[in-house]
Amino acid sequence: MRLRRLLVIGALGALALSGCAPVQSTSQSSGTDEKTGTLRVWLFDEVNRAPKEAVVAEAVKEFEARNSGVKVDVQYIQIASRAERFKAAFSDAKSAPDAAEFGNTDLAGYVASGGFADLSADMAAWPEGKDLSPSLLETAKVDGKVYGIPWFVGLRALYYRTDVFAELGVRPPKSIEEIAPLARRIRAAKPELYGISVGGKYTYAMLPFVWAAGGDVAKQDGGTWSSAVDSASSRSGIARYTELLKDDICPPAQCAQNGGDASVQQFVSGKAAMTIGGNFNRQAVEAGAAKGKYAVVPLPGNAEGSIAPAFAGGNLLGVLKSTPRRTLAKEFMQLLGGKQYQEKLYKAMGNLPTFTDLQRTLGADDPFVKPFIATSEAGTKFVPVTPAWAKIDAQAVLPNMIQQVITGAQQVDQASSAAARLMNSAFTS
Repeated sequence: MRLRRLLVIGALGALALSGCAPVQSTSQSSGTDEKTGTLRVWLFDEVNRAPKEAVVAEAVKEFEARNSGVKVDVQYIQIASRAERFKAAFSDAKSAPDAAEFGNTDLAGYVASGGFADLSADMAAWPEGKDLSPSLLETAKVDGKVYGIPWFVGLRALYYRTDVFAELGVRPPKSIEEIAPLARRIRAAKPELYGISVGGKYTYAMLPFVWAAGGDVAKQDGGTWSSAVDSASSRSGIARYTELLKDDICPPAQCAQNGGDASVQQFVSGKAAMTIGGNFNRQAVEAGAAKGKYAVVPLPGNAEGSIAPAFAGGNLLGVLKSTPRRTLAKEFMQLLGGKQYQEKLYKAMGNLPTFTDLQRTLGADDPFVKPFIATSEAGTKFVPVTPAWAKIDAQAVLPNMIQQVITGAQQVDQASSAAARLMNSAFTS
């Protein structure tokens, strides 16, 4: 879920992303499939709702024109109260919408609650479905079943100051191991700048370092999850990331407590030569000190010329299991989540579409988008698809691990072992 505007990417975040714990639910299929009446839809509210509302209103008008006797009632709900709203909806069909937008990191908990319908057959039969990015479609799955349409994705790449790079005669890093030496060189030459702005609480900047090193957050074996952050490969990636949080690059005194928003803000305000930011941060950067003096490249991977896997934050559109209008709900979700309206939302809000052909078309017209498209095409990664992730996320297990390392309280091996124990406790509880 994107968190910049939505706290769901969360873009996430637009950006950090958080999940909701599963709730006890009495949700079950209504056993009916009415073709008339009012179709109730929940979508997330925005800081500036007008662009989104205009696109949605257009889709509603088109859908109602297609379906005589049908009215679509769209309600915009607050992100902060989504857990309570969905809990009530899953427990009482009368208060539930027929279809809804929700964050992909919340999916596992919602499925465990029995709240959303399995759309696997519907997606397989949907002509546009074949063009969805395979790695992004994975964020809509639990145990191989599809529960939503990926509506947009928030990805992160490497922003850098073109004027600073030109002045110092340096180029963007071609491999992930080049980032720290480059950032250190920049700060030495221009001590008023952070070489790269990252944060001790910026989980979704840290994870690509783990994935690029061949590590992972967790692994699944026979339906059982176990932590993988204490593997040798994961520890290598953690060490490489925490190397950036040093006085000669991004001092812990200023950077240790930073999450994604604060890290990007350092770049926006002109205090950093590089940062790891999302496609959803474009507007903020354009409004800041770096306007006209920045460029974006994919975050490089281990091998020169490769791309590090990025976390695929974003939102899904799904159908409530309790809906008495399943066909109408599914068809409206496919209209709103289809190529036509994903493109309209991109133009209105900058939401990165989830269809590979649409991504390429938009990337050809907008150079800013190209690095994010390349990142998507290189393959994205996701957090463990299990309700236990909500507990792990709520306990800030990974940020706390990073804090222990950058403050010098623990070495990477000690901190990752402690994090693994906490994660395994959550997986087995």
